[in-house]
Amino acid sequence: MALQTNRLAREKSPYLLQHAHNPVDWYPWGEEAFAKARQEQKPIFLSIGYSTCHWCHVMERESFEKPETAELLNRWFVSIKVDREEHPDVDHVYMQAVTALTGRGGWPLSVFLTPELKPFFGGTYFPPERRWQMASFREVLTAVAQAWEQKRQEVTASAEQLTTLLSQPPAETAATAPITEELLHMGFRQAEAMFDPVHGGFGDAPKFPRAHELAFLLRYWVRTRQAQALQMVTTTLDSMAQGGLYDHVGGGFHRYATDAQWLVPHFEKMLYDQALLARVYVEAFQVTGRADYAQVVRGTCEYVLRDLQAPEGAFYSAEDADSEGEEGKFYVWTPSEITAVLGPEEAALFHQVYGVTEQGNFEHRTSILHLQQPPDASVERRLASARRKLFDVRERRVRPHRDDKVLTGWNGLMIAALARAGAALEEPRYVAAAERAAEFVLGALVRERGLLRRYRDGDARYLGTLEDYAFLLDGLLALYEADFNPRWLAEAKRLAGEMDARFRDPQESGWFLRDREEPALIVRPKEIYDGATPSGNSVATLILLRLGRLLGDDSLEASARKALEGFSQALARAPYGSPWLLCAVDMALGPAREIIIAGDLAQAATRAMVRALHQRFLPRDVSAVHEVGREGAALEALIPFVKQQQPLGGKATAYVCERFACQAPVSKPEALAKLLEGGG
Repeated sequence: MALQTNRLAREKSPYLLQHAHNPVDWYPWGEEAFAKARQEQKPIFLSIGYSTCHWCHVMERESFEKPETAELLNRWFVSIKVDREEHPDVDHVYMQAVTALTGRGGWPLSVFLTPELKPFFGGTYFPPERRWQMASFREVLTAVAQAWEQKRQEVTASAEQLTTLLSQPPAETAATAPITEELLHMGFRQAEAMFDPVHGGFGDAPKFPRAHELAFLLRYWVRTRQAQALQMVTTTLDSMAQGGLYDHVGGGFHRYATDAQWLVPHFEKMLYDQALLARVYVEAFQVTGRADYAQVVRGTCEYVLRDLQAPEGAFYSAEDADSEGEEGKFYVWTPSEITAVLGPEEAALFHQVYGVTEQGNFEHRTSILHLQQPPDASVERRLASARRKLFDVRERRVRPHRDDKVLTGWNGLMIAALARAGAALEEPRYVAAAERAAEFVLGALVRERGLLRRYRDGDARYLGTLEDYAFLLDGLLALYEADFNPRWLAEAKRLAGEMDARFRDPQESGWFLRDREEPALIVRPKEIYDGATPSGNSVATLILLRLGRLLGDDSLEASARKALEGFSQALARAPYGSPWLLCAVDMALGPAREIIIAGDLAQAATRAMVRALHQRFLPRDVSAVHEVGREGAALEALIPFVKQQQPLGGKATAYVCERFACQAPVSKPEALAKLLEGGG
């Protein structure tokens, strides 16, 4: 018998398709649903989630698949289902509403709206029966429907009041203030106060990786040589890499840890976590030279290239936590399973090193692999062989669901991570993978009407958000600084202008999240606080500072500085909430340098100069390679200043400059390394 389907069956979103066989009469976000609500004067039930969301799956099983619940929804409401990864702007607005109403948010997000899309009640997960001091979902539906019928005037007044509240910008963004180094010191002190000195990380369980906080602390260490800043970074990176947050068999990081020790993760794997964590481990490797950090980078990049790369070269979004209906089942082991693969002797060593016991440390007496302590080199060789054997066996298990949509912004983050990893680790495969992904995004998701956000099954859709532009810009600039192909720089320059035109707030500071050409939401959202990914404003500010410095384009830098000055009061109030914006403050305060290498990249001497550059963590420096011939002409059109930077005496030559005033040129990698030690 054919399964019942609803109109979500016509969508491409994996999340919406998961709900295509619900008895609920779901609509996707759009005018068809809005018009029905206005015409029938029904309230809207808005359900927002994503395909790898555990509690979204639970609420679907318990409520949306049940005919009796669907009957209430279909009778009293117009029901809309939204994939938050396709519509982050919609998610942002209604998450703010629910947080204002209840003091907390999360997914699934469940919001009730007037036909004019104004919120009046909401929450997150609702159980099927009354429990945990929570009303059942059907009780909620009944109460909301009764309120709409009997107290509609009060309900609409409440919705108007909440919408007015949401539309008011924070008072501290209305006035500008100069940016000072004190903002960086405040950010450091706040991080220090929240730091867990035993296990690393910040705050209590659940613990999230907060890669952008670590990125800020590394930059703070470069500026101040404050030992505690670097100690916070290394303690956290060590604990995450040794704990259950890291997949010791297949590489890559899970979403977060449910405990303070980083042992028990929520097993979902997100593309953006791989990108942001790989990047900060690269930076820590550049600072410390530690081989174990390089190994984590390789493990993470290999996981992405193996399991998240589409045939066309771009990257999928995520893998679920669940398989066969159980969270973590794909990843956990029993001693007998390991012994069956490795044999008694090798298994005994593996159990000891990775904390595998008969009692287990997870559900059903299974064990999450974690390092009790880092093994020495001789033991590591044996463990590597054991991990490969276990990986081969694990590949035969039922895999978690993979969300195979391609998101422009998240691909931008991964392009940046692979480019930086490939450059620092001298791994050309990673740079080549970043190039393929960039080629795909620029070919499939750039249209005359603007950058698009999502690609799946040949369908590119939805105008890009600020994050898509900013994250892709970040990836393109990182890719240029890895392979020095001027094409990426040209694309970045074009997209930067387009981003500013589409998203700039003409009255106040920074950029809106939603394109000016999109139909208006009840408010036009703007965000400076960093969440699981850095905010679009944080990344846009930093990337315009860097791009403007490299191109010698004062207008790009001025745009970024204006944004920073407008955000400075909000930043002073809560610096911990915007660590990526603190990275932009660090860049704006300088000193920042332009490093130009003049030479032929086909020549070993030029590549040796580039290697000296890529080995170092130079967060405030930007770099270019000026080649003679066609590539050189393309770069000169973008950066006219480089015409003056030529190889001297036919040798590769490096120029270290500040505001294009250069120190004496050098022609040896050791001399360049010495110059680079003093800044960045």
